[in-house]
Amino acid sequence: MEHAMTRIAVASVLLAFASGVALAADLPAPAAAPLDKAPPLPLPSWTGCYIDGGGGYGLSQVNHFLESFPGLVPLSSSTDDGGKGWLGRVGGGCDYQFNVNLINTWTVVVGAFGDYDFSNIHGTLAIPTGGLGGDMNQSSAWSAGARAGIVVTPNLLTYIDGGFTQARFDQVGLSTVTTTPAVPSPFALGAQTFNGWFLGAGTEYALTWIPIPGLFWRTEYRYSTYNTADVPAIVAATGAPAATGPLAGTAQRESPQVQTIVTSLVWRFNWPGNWAGHW
Repeated sequence: MEHAMTRIAVASVLLAFASGVALAADLPAPAAAPLDKAPPLPLPSWTGCYIDGGGGYGLSQVNHFLESFPGLVPLSSSTDDGGKGWLGRVGGGCDYQFNVNLINTWTVVVGAFGDYDFSNIHGTLAIPTGGLGGDMNQSSAWSAGARAGIVVTPNLLTYIDGGFTQARFDQVGLSTVTTTPAVPSPFALGAQTFNGWFLGAGTEYALTWIPIPGLFWRTEYRYSTYNTADVPAIVAATGAPAATGPLAGTAQRESPQVQTIVTSLVWRFNWPGNWAGHW
């Protein structure tokens, strides 16, 4: 009896095992386990070099007065004349990103840069005495300096900058400003290059939604002030100092200030450790 029970139990186990195998064979294959999620994209680094180009708007103000030349004795009170107009800017530079641990950990970016403006910032400059004036135009400028900023978010930098700048103001052809229409005179104020310094502030944002690696959008305000220069009255046709007429033996002592706001596209080189792997 025991042997019969044992045989029945063994047969039952074998039958159950066989049934399980047959059932498993009929079932569909189990779905593959999901793969691990892709690792997060590395945070961008602002370390590297770039080129930029853009445009904007400028305002100029020139403080000036008439003086003897030579001698540089003031002959009138000072007055201000201004101009306005568009400009384009191209440039380049390099930045370095690092962390500063103060009360909190700040991601800081420092760098050096240079840029060139081609511009048409113009207005009327009127001689304080003599009834003459003409179109005053800043046609170009260049700047070289440094900047420092804080990374507000991985894709947004705010910064300040400053440095040396030089601006070119074209020759001013003089006409009467007391008659309509104006009557051209043979005189002019010579072209002048002014040296000075600038301060600025701006933001730069990574355009990660555009499929071009390393593309940024920058907007910057800049204030530039220039050293005083003595600009002699000349004969426009020859460039010689004016020897006759109301401006004979005179010059304008000029001190310009210029404000600009420019928006630019910036392309950062895909150097190791910069934006490689972010796309």
